[in-house]
Amino acid sequence: MRVGVHINRFNHPRGAAALGPELAAAGAAAEAAGVSWMSVMDHYFQMEFNGGAESEMLEAYTTLGFLAAHTSTVQLGTLVTGVTYRHPGLLAKIATTLDVLSGGRATLGIGAAWYGREHEGLGVPFPPLAERFERLEETLRICLQMWDPETDGPFEGKHYRLAETLCVPAPVSAPHPRILIGGGGEKKTLRLVAQYGDACNLFASTPEEVAHKLDVLRGHCDAVGRDYADIHKTLTHSGDPRGAAELDAFTRELEGYAKIGIETVILGPRVDEPAEWIERRVAPVVGRLAELG
Repeated sequence: MRVGVHINRFNHPRGAAALGPELAAAGAAAEAAGVSWMSVMDHYFQMEFNGGAESEMLEAYTTLGFLAAHTSTVQLGTLVTGVTYRHPGLLAKIATTLDVLSGGRATLGIGAAWYGREHEGLGVPFPPLAERFERLEETLRICLQMWDPETDGPFEGKHYRLAETLCVPAPVSAPHPRILIGGGGEKKTLRLVAQYGDACNLFASTPEEVAHKLDVLRGHCDAVGRDYADIHKTLTHSGDPRGAAELDAFTRELEGYAKIGIETVILGPRVDEPAEWIERRVAPVVGRLAELG
């Protein structure tokens, strides 16, 4: 099992000027620890559980570009971009730029969006949930069309119309940046994973509940003729093991998820200085979980 790190707080105790050096140090710490994935939260406003809208929040893809320049091995992405945040053609171009400049390390993390306050606050349309899922599917189709070197013609959808799906330069990743679809909705989200995604991201609850979600995903894969094994299974976990005893318990817990097919666990520090957290808390976890297979 591999380990990822998800940065979700940007309120450094020394102020905004310290964020750049801190993120650079976090990238260095992650690679030194053997972390395989780094992601950032993609929101306009900070979440309520992290201090609310008045707390600091960086724009995600600018931050990922900064991390790309200060790392060389970790995969980079959002966890996850809301489909309403950027026009699909622009989103494909942004993800492609990250992929090109990082040497093929970009993942497009995407979901249906949910945080109404940030949309209203910045004047961004926030359609009903059913429409957001329609837009999500069209966005996935647009991105794949833009990443197809044989197709640069128009796209005609219900919500989006593009006259030319040009994307030059093309991604470095082959055949394109990995698409990670976040969420465990059994009727819509996991169907979209099966049809369009390269990875899913589920929340740690219990191995039994996650196994059920994976069984649903397998069923959707069978329905669309997709090889279930081709989809990378990731899990977001809020664990923060401290000391040998907690590390042992954490390893035993994650073993249950490894047995059902989870390949990467993504840990999210709710701390203001993630570099030190990665060095002290994540580094000991990486070797332990690698032994789980």
